[in-house]
Order: sequence, then C-alpha cells, then structure tokens
Amino acid sequence: MLFGKNRKNRHPVNMFLSTVCLITPISFIYYLLNLGPVLNQLTMPVIKNISFSYREYSNPEELDPEDREIVAMAKEAARNAYSPYSGFSVGAVVRLESGRKVSGSNVENAAFPSGICAERAALACSVSNYPDDKPLAIAIAAMTEKGLTAECVSPCGNCRQVIAEEELRTGDKIRIILSGENKIQVINTISDLLPLQFSRNNPKPDHPL
Repeated sequence: MLFGKNRKNRHPVNMFLSTVCLITPISFIYYLLNLGPVLNQLTMPVIKNISFSYREYSNPEELDPEDREIVAMAKEAARNAYSPYSGFSVGAVVRLESGRKVSGSNVENAAFPSGICAERAALACSVSNYPDDKPLAIAIAAMTEKGLTAECVSPCGNCRQVIAEEELRTGDKIRIILSGENKIQVINTISDLLPLQFSRNNPKPDHPL
C-alpha cells in the first residue's frame, strides 16, 4: 500500500506519484493566483475618450468681419438650392487663402444618390477652379419653408469625409462655421467632427492610390 506501515518497502514509483498528487493541486492554485493579475492586464480594454472644444456665438455681429461675410453668403446660397423633394435647402461658402469666396448649394435629384450637398458642391468648385488656393474656412446655413433653421446644421458624413480629404490635400485646417437662427458654432478643424477618419494612410501598401 502507498501509505502502509513499512515505509521502507515503498516502491519508488508509488513515492513519486504520491508526491505529484500532493504538490500538483497546491502548485496549480498558486499558479492561478499569480496568473490572475496577468490575465486581467491582458483582457482589460484601454478606455480612451474623444472630445473637442468649439466656440459658440449668439449673434453674427460677434464674429469677425470675414466670418460674418461668408455666413451671410451661405444664407443667400441656401436660397439658390434645388430641394423639391426634401424642402431642406443648404448653402455653403468656402473662403480661400487669396480671399476668394466660392458658393455651393444642395442640388437634389429624383434618383436620390445623384444629388449633391452644398458643402461638396462648394469644395468641388473651389478645387476645380482654384486648385492652388487653399480653403481656410467654410460657412454652412440651412433653410426650410419657415426660414433659417433655429439650430446649426452640421455637415453629413459624406461632406465631412470630403472636407477631411481637402485638409489632407492642402495640409491646412479648415474652420467650419455652422450658422443657425439661435446660435453660431465655430469648429477649428474637421478632425473634431470626424475623429478616427478614413484617409489615404488606411489602404494597404500593395494598393497604391
């Protein structure tokens, strides 16, 4: 027997097995206790926050003259929109480094994807006609049949991506000025509105642009 009275007659194999049976549970428990903190470090996610600051004004008169001018122009551009389906008219004005202003309005189409937003219309016009003149700011205003929207209207996802590409192309930030009846918001860069954005750095190296 393994634990008989005559310990001298224990077989070496039996002695080894008894030792393993005794040590293994203790070692396993010790292993788990020490492995716990390591597993926690491996499985616990790193929590990060994304936030940004922007300026808000209650009256256009509080803006500097250049910003005030393109806000007024954006409102006028919204009146030129073709939006018979949504009744939601948007105007955008891009101010370029030279001082030029380029306007755009949303143009809708019965085949829905064929339309274009005001922001993209303005940027497409500026890039097509003044490719070396960098955009510094874009003002956006929206209207319904009741007039200027009370709240600021932010660019849609497609327009944010296009503004982001233009920032990447020129290497400069584009200030975004959102105008509503009740307030005006000024954002320093599209990266604030579109964090973790898709860019030319995302495609794989074996897929050149």
